[in-house]
Amino acid sequence: MKTDSTRTEELPIYASLIRERGDVVEEARAVAEETQHQMAQALNGVAAAPQETGAP
Repeated sequence: MKTDSTRTEELPIYASLIRERGDVVEEARAVAEETQHQMAQALNGVAAAPQETGAP
């Protein structure tokens, strides 16, 4: 789902929040797409290497 760029340009508060805090919605979308890709591979029997989270 693509957002309408003119719609976000009309929302100065939203643009300010993205500059200050980052685009959380876009980050969540990217993680969801990657998860969907990984699950599709898992369901097709393709084994993916485990990824480290960086936590000790």
